[in-house]
Amino acid sequence: MTGEAIDYRAVFRALPGMVALLTPDLLYADANDDFVSLSGRTREQLIGRYLFDVFPDNPNDPAATGARNLETSLHRVLASGERDTMALQRYDVESTTRPGEWEERYWSPVNAPVLDGDGRTVLLVHRVEEITQLIRAHGLPEGNRARVLEAELYTRARELQEVNERLREAHAHEREVALALQEAMLPAPRPLERHHAAVRYRPAVGALNVCGDWYDLVELPGDRVAVAVGDVVGHGLVAAGVMGQLRSALSAASRVATGPAQALEVLGLYARSVEGAESTTAATAFIDSGAHTITYSSAGHPPPALLRGDGTVEFLDKATDPPLGARPEHQTRPEAVTRFAEGDTLTFYTDGLVERRREDIDTGLDRLAHVLTTHRSADPDTLADTVLTELIPPGGATDDTALVVIRL
Repeated sequence: MTGEAIDYRAVFRALPGMVALLTPDLLYADANDDFVSLSGRTREQLIGRYLFDVFPDNPNDPAATGARNLETSLHRVLASGERDTMALQRYDVESTTRPGEWEERYWSPVNAPVLDGDGRTVLLVHRVEEITQLIRAHGLPEGNRARVLEAELYTRARELQEVNERLREAHAHEREVALALQEAMLPAPRPLERHHAAVRYRPAVGALNVCGDWYDLVELPGDRVAVAVGDVVGHGLVAAGVMGQLRSALSAASRVATGPAQALEVLGLYARSVEGAESTTAATAFIDSGAHTITYSSAGHPPPALLRGDGTVEFLDKATDPPLGARPEHQTRPEAVTRFAEGDTLTFYTDGLVERRREDIDTGLDRLAHVLTTHRSADPDTLADTVLTELIPPGGATDDTALVVIRL
């Protein structure tokens, strides 16, 4: 190591294959040497210009779809933050030596995001491999078997892309239905007699990553309130259906159980009979306003956070057990008790709020504690909105999030 700075732009431009960097507005930010050479455009004709101004569809071909397909793929990467490999594309390019003439070209594109520290897509890597010669089978007669096979390959690739588009549309429709079902099963709770509570639900940004999370608030006899959150493994309509069953079962169990541990035991037994309910996590607490106590129990769920009046945050993690259905035999679940003072704030949430890929869960919990402490004087509604704003990445979370903030 010499300690000299690495010229990353020079390294990028020397990459093999055709690679370009695009901004989220689809302007060329940079292009490597192969891209400049093989595209037939100078660097000045690329950098800072809109992709489809430089490479529009062939206006002489009414059936041309290359630009539309590429734009759809790039917007999909921007929305999902995930790599997208496109089917083989015909995308004609205007000749640089004969303006107005278009050259038949075939490409195999791959588009991928460049993410910043907050998970936002700040650039797009657009990598293409030209396979025009493969498709043309240059030098072979028109009826040659290889020429026929290459033409069939192109046809099948187009058909595969059309099937994938229909699947994406079907998945998007399922997401809409699942979200509507989620909204119907997670209505705003009725105002509590002694406490001000705020509830929030935020779906994930992915096409199917929705509808496994729930929250619930139940007033109990004896000046008590039960609060709960849960997270079903799986996504889409199936997870939404399972969520609805488990939420209702826990709500009913809480009304007759002696405490949160027994309520989770009943839920665990019920979950064994519900397909898709295995490994569900849940946390619940009984708040006794007269005794100023919180009795809580958790089935593999992230710990609730108790914000004290002095700004300290206590994570309620003294009664954590495996998720529902994780044990082959039924066992008694633990519960713990902690005291609270009037004005303290209890926060329940699901893992979409604090978990991030390639990051320890404690980092997310520390972020949550910092936000709660910083905004401890805010009312529950404002605090709930602030927590979501500051903890969920600007591009959206990859898992749905349920949140309950209750002022004690």
